[in-house]
Amino acid sequence: MDYRNAFKASVARVRAEGRYRIFANLRRVRGQFPRAHWRTPEGDVREVVVWCSNDYLGMGQNPCVMGAMKQAIDDVGAGAGGTRNISGTTHYHVELERSLADLHGKEAALLFTSGYISNQATLSTLGRILPGLIMFSDAHNHASMIEGVRQSGCEKHVWRHNDVEHLEALLKAAPADAPKLIALESVYSMDGDIGPLEAVCDLADTYNALTYLDEVHAVGLYGLRGGGIAERDGLLDRFDIIEGTLGKAFGLMGGYIAADEVIIDAVRSLAPGFIFTTSLAPPIAAGARASVEYLKSAHRLREAHQERAEALKSRLRAAGLPVMASQTHIVPVHVGDPVLCKRMTDALLIDHGIYVQPINYPTVPRGGERMRFTPTPLHDDSMLDALVEGLREVYGRHAGLKVA
Repeated sequence: MDYRNAFKASVARVRAEGRYRIFANLRRVRGQFPRAHWRTPEGDVREVVVWCSNDYLGMGQNPCVMGAMKQAIDDVGAGAGGTRNISGTTHYHVELERSLADLHGKEAALLFTSGYISNQATLSTLGRILPGLIMFSDAHNHASMIEGVRQSGCEKHVWRHNDVEHLEALLKAAPADAPKLIALESVYSMDGDIGPLEAVCDLADTYNALTYLDEVHAVGLYGLRGGGIAERDGLLDRFDIIEGTLGKAFGLMGGYIAADEVIIDAVRSLAPGFIFTTSLAPPIAAGARASVEYLKSAHRLREAHQERAEALKSRLRAAGLPVMASQTHIVPVHVGDPVLCKRMTDALLIDHGIYVQPINYPTVPRGGERMRFTPTPLHDDSMLDALVEGLREVYGRHAGLKVA
């Protein structure tokens, strides 16, 4: 076996499909977000505007978050020193879990090292806790949810995206006495659409199913206190398990679930992805709690965020650019070809100082390649106008699109 050539061939296939990624070497500058410094492959440093960050509200540079992290370092040092079971549970972790449980109106919460792990570990563990469990997963669910369902070993059924009639047909065909779980997202991050939360809850009531909601692209951003779409729609009490992240609107890293205490205790006691992983560093937990608490009373920031997203969509439509329909703050612009998508994002970066990553397969279906823009309250009108002009130029030059 020629191991080296096997690795090279696997990368060559990605390159041939136009999906090979080159990471931009960025250095954020405190107080200047969304501006950053980009170090080019030649070693030059140029200022760019970041248009694809999941730090949706700029909380990664909020003074209250940074202050809490600095204070935690001064008080206890850097690392947790172990798993949660072995010396890695600090008062910062306990307080953060209490804040998250309160955010979602639940009895308890449980921290993980990432949103991916919180989905994968929780869903896979539920299959061990509930013998004979049947899982019903939306076709557009995140890779972490798909992996969790797969690893659960449960019988699974994938329902067509947001198609509650298809979901009901699958539920109706399942044994009435079998335990069931319906898993979906609130905000789907590539298209910017919203799951049919209330209809799913109604079906769960009818067919005696548990409900599992991924709110990673909604926590901090929707609802009067930032509890997500479920809070906005008055559905917090109808979801058994709510999963979220600290790595997007809250501006740091980590993931979590919130649920009744008995559910949290079972997952805490049985999930390998929780038990055998070093816990989040105390400064991260401290900063995350400061961010969660800050955003509970920062509704004006959420309103500003929505205004910026709508302003960008309006400008893109007026310019005749192929902005895709979106119900949320996600602003996808269609390209439809991986090579062209990479060429256009490179041109935006090099020629216009605009940084956005191409979104290609397997993140989106083949033919659905796009640029995904995430405006924040800190993207001002001049930045929006510069983005539209940059897109007009690259679409005209590289895609032959005549725009207004």
